[in-house]
Amino acid sequence: MQTPLPSASAPSRVLRDPAAPGRLATLLLCAVLLWPLLVWTEFKPWELLDARSLKATWRFVSDFVPPRHDAEFLRLMAAETWRTVAIATAGLTLAFVVAVPLALLSTTRLSISALTGRMASAPYVVRQGARWAAIVLRSVPELVWALIFVRVVGLGPTAGVIAIGIAYGGMLGKVYAEILESGDGAPTQALLRNGAGRLQAFFYSTLPQCSTELVSYTVYRWECAIRSSVVLGFVGAGGLGQQLDNASKMFAGAEVSSILIIFMLLVGLADRLSAWLRKALG
Repeated sequence: MQTPLPSASAPSRVLRDPAAPGRLATLLLCAVLLWPLLVWTEFKPWELLDARSLKATWRFVSDFVPPRHDAEFLRLMAAETWRTVAIATAGLTLAFVVAVPLALLSTTRLSISALTGRMASAPYVVRQGARWAAIVLRSVPELVWALIFVRVVGLGPTAGVIAIGIAYGGMLGKVYAEILESGDGAPTQALLRNGAGRLQAFFYSTLPQCSTELVSYTVYRWECAIRSSVVLGFVGAGGLGQQLDNASKMFAGAEVSSILIIFMLLVGLADRLSAWLRKALG
């Protein structure tokens, strides 16, 4: 028996989203909470449209074209680009050396004492100490670390390398530990229960599961380290950041434009490297 088709004159049924009132209430609540924060921070984007602001901005930005590209300037940029990449790479290497022990000590999954239930007191204290060390290291921005070490070791890339190494060491340690904890713990626990050591369980079970995510995040942090090394150049850590600071102070828009293009190329290179490594490991 065929089901009769609805007649053309029958009123169409209006479909309503049952979650719409909840979404609208959440949106209104966020707006109510966000408004005092915008007032407190004196967020006034319309000031960008002020005639004087627009005139000053146009006068500075108009000098961006064409970018400076003479041979002497390009040689200087090549040297400073290499210095910037070297600062970021050396800083991230130092951060990696700091982060790996912190991550392994912070990971409950690699604890042998936790296999039988509650973790023993000594391992628990060690893990909490590693977690608090990571918190202390990453709670201070790398710019502040750079200001401190510029006073200690003087102007130059050394302060930038140490600043990135300390701040990123805490960041990498925290995220590495979370990545290791997010994998399937059954193979790791099986190895530990059958007499394998912590490092054996890590290299043969935990690391293969999380290697792609660990590499991807590490390359992303290298990209962030390049940007950080640029910012650190404003406080005397050298590299492209110091050249950008000098060009900005001199209102040399053509030089600023060239340096910004180099930044974009470096970030694009880091993105392609990350994609290639993920593909190679996958």
